[in-house]
Amino acid sequence: MHAIPPLRLAGLEPLVLGAPGAARAGFIPVGERTNVTGSRAFAKMILAGDFERAVSVARQQVEAGAQIIDINMDEAMLDGEAAMVRFLHLIAGEPDIARVPFMLDSSRWEVIEAGLRCVQGKAIVNSISLKDGADTFRQRARLLCRYGAAAVVMAFDEQGQADTYARKIAICERAYRILVNEVGFPAEDIVFDPNIFAIATGIEEHNHYAVDFIEATRWIKTHLPGAKVSGGVSNVSFSFRGNDPVREAIHTVFLYHAIAAGMDMGIVNAGMVGVYDDLDPLLRERVEDVVLDRRPDAADRLLEIAEQARGAARDETQRLAWRGTPEAPVPVAQRLGHAMVHGIDEYIVADTEEAYREVVAQGGRALAVIEGPLMAGMAIVGDLFGQGKMFLPQVVKSARVMKRAVAHLVGYIEAERREDEAAGRTVTARGKMIIATVKGDVHDIGKNIVAVVLQCNNYEVIDLGVMVPGHKILERAKAEGADIVGLSGLITPSLEEMQSVAAEMQADAYFRDRQIPLLIGGATTSRVHTAVKIAPRYEGPVVYVPDASRSVGVVQGLLSGDTAAYRAALRADYDKVRTLHAQKKPPTLWPLERARANRWMPTGNDGQPGWKGYRSVVPKFLGKRAFHHIDLGTLVGYIDWKPFFQVWDLAGSFPSILDDPTVGEQARKVYADAQAMLRRIVEGRWITANAVIGFYPANAVGDDIVLYTDSSRNHVALTWYGLRQQIAREEIDGALPPNRCLSDFVLPADAGDVDYVGVFSVTTGIGVEERAAQFVANHDDYSAILLKTLADRLAEALAEQMHHRVRTDLWGYAPGEALSIDDLIAEKYQGIRPAPGYPACPDHTVKQDVFALLDCAQAGMHLTENHAIWPPASVSGFYLSHPESRYFAVGKIGEDQIQDQAARRGVDIAALRKILVS
Repeated sequence: MHAIPPLRLAGLEPLVLGAPGAARAGFIPVGERTNVTGSRAFAKMILAGDFERAVSVARQQVEAGAQIIDINMDEAMLDGEAAMVRFLHLIAGEPDIARVPFMLDSSRWEVIEAGLRCVQGKAIVNSISLKDGADTFRQRARLLCRYGAAAVVMAFDEQGQADTYARKIAICERAYRILVNEVGFPAEDIVFDPNIFAIATGIEEHNHYAVDFIEATRWIKTHLPGAKVSGGVSNVSFSFRGNDPVREAIHTVFLYHAIAAGMDMGIVNAGMVGVYDDLDPLLRERVEDVVLDRRPDAADRLLEIAEQARGAARDETQRLAWRGTPEAPVPVAQRLGHAMVHGIDEYIVADTEEAYREVVAQGGRALAVIEGPLMAGMAIVGDLFGQGKMFLPQVVKSARVMKRAVAHLVGYIEAERREDEAAGRTVTARGKMIIATVKGDVHDIGKNIVAVVLQCNNYEVIDLGVMVPGHKILERAKAEGADIVGLSGLITPSLEEMQSVAAEMQADAYFRDRQIPLLIGGATTSRVHTAVKIAPRYEGPVVYVPDASRSVGVVQGLLSGDTAAYRAALRADYDKVRTLHAQKKPPTLWPLERARANRWMPTGNDGQPGWKGYRSVVPKFLGKRAFHHIDLGTLVGYIDWKPFFQVWDLAGSFPSILDDPTVGEQARKVYADAQAMLRRIVEGRWITANAVIGFYPANAVGDDIVLYTDSSRNHVALTWYGLRQQIAREEIDGALPPNRCLSDFVLPADAGDVDYVGVFSVTTGIGVEERAAQFVANHDDYSAILLKTLADRLAEALAEQMHHRVRTDLWGYAPGEALSIDDLIAEKYQGIRPAPGYPACPDHTVKQDVFALLDCAQAGMHLTENHAIWPPASVSGFYLSHPESRYFAVGKIGEDQIQDQAARRGVDIAALRKILVS
């Protein structure tokens, strides 16, 4: 019998269950926050037609590490078919979301089929079953084959849901035989859901439900080759709703046995899954009695201690139970391991010292403490993170504990080395990596998190910092004997730098002969760009790493196990990406003149397209004005917290994320840490907030916006060269969408009157690097990352605050504006503030003229050679006031527009092409 291949799903990127190095290959958690039946917040967005915010929910799930997202539009007041199609179309245009497979979830077949018609990649349908009879089951299975989708098959037939072991396996076997033998459905594409029901309900018939699921899982994996198993874990503990400690214990014990039996994926409340061995022994025993139905009074016995368990969780006196008592202390190795896993650094120095003295008393060396209990604890952290049972804030806190313990031992290690150099030992790391933010780029939060995650998995990571030239990265890699080189970048010019580093590695025999892998990461990078633009420049492995949760799997695949197979699979995958990219039909572009003819036009006061009657409000001052040492306390109310949680890979909208069943617990913890640090930042004036803004008379001249020094318009202060959309348009509801350019929102020069445009640069980054360095020196990466993340949020808050002041006072074109912070975040105000480097104006180089015009150096800001702003927590852009102005993406442009703009700028076409095409 031939071997059955693994389950293969795909968005823009493949997900192969069991692939070498795949993160969390043993158990795949499915994100369900884009489910109107599972998330009230998401349902409200969809019902209100707020699909843009709904898209952000999907993005948050993916950024938090969800490997599949479940999409459900089953709501009585909703046109589920139309909502499914609209939502799928929107997220298909978001590469950071569309890279993962979609699970199309509905009880209505027409909704599922509507979704299948427009979904890309290989989806999984949730669900089909025998409840409507075998004929309907076969018909729908054949359609899924035609669409190329996998299927969740419910253990449900004409008589209802399977609630016993015998019914579960009978229905699953029947469905499997029909699918495989009659329909020809690929066995590997079948995912059975044998139904998880609540246990300990007081009804005797329910006592065996968990055992039935576990045993049915084991039977399916043994007797139905290739089939997978899924389920909704939170159902099992439903009878204990309101008692989270007991529910967490039930989930932990249930998953411990179900995954061992072969459970592959499921809806898992990761915030309510603990470590099996960490459960209180009595609670674990009573829960295991219930889950495994080991005695008839199991539920009653669990109820006896349920309130005690809840009370213990709330009782601060129990907080130190893991340490034991002075009379009977817990062994120090166990204490160190507990501190590692739970991120507790309160006693780490004392415990590390105690462990060191125990080792010395036995004739050992300080290094044994690191190689023993400390690394054992971090190994558990790495495993839990890989299984989706820990989140980034926890991992970074664990790393802080580890670093402080190691720092305490460094003096002893150095002394031992001096005493006996020959007998000195070093910690054997699993591999060494050089990581850096490339030349001209200053952003490092994501890079720092990746470094911490890899260090937690016993990889040595040497972080060279930011703005590092390629030759210095490679020189250091040689000197350190690095096994991997990692590059990070946020701005688009960084993509060119990464290509240059890859070319340098190819030209250097040291890297070429050793085939040293090159890892690529950062906000502007992508799998397609890496495969098409970077990988061809270096014959060694070049891998795109989308987030911290994937980094460990990638590095493991490259450095351990069957590395040849992993690298071969990687080459084949990227070859396929390049082939598909080459075959992809490029968007049809209109000639520039045709696109200009289809420009956006306002409606004049005569009701006709044009600017007739338009008058711009005159700002209260012209020229620039600086604002120094802005009160940080005034910015707190403007903070948009959603991106803060995204940095920590926690999915959900704020404030609902704080009560999210999956990530709520960790969200509340990191939010509390953020609030505490924010108070210290404000009260201690840790950082400085400065802003410079300016207002200038302006007009549109073709696709460009010209700012003048004064109202005479005799002298040009700055020319903002605009890019126009050139993608061919098709009529929608009888109207042709315009090909927009930002200059369309500014009064044309030939209209005879003057308009106005604002320019700004703000920063809350002054003092951040110095303070973060102090945290790092104190082995506290968590606080350093937290500080930088908050500084970024404050910079955006300052930009929001200044824009509000501009609209209501300094320019005053919307003096009666009365918007809530949610409305401000949702950009419901008049006007826009486009920033260079973003989709509407992707060219960063205009920042050079902006900084000269505003004299930003006086406010503590300057540009790198690639036009990134230093310090990093800074924002710069323009203010446009037209009531109909809006954001858009320029998209792909034609050679005729590049040549036309080169002529307007008076610059070399080749140099400009490099800027605009990247």
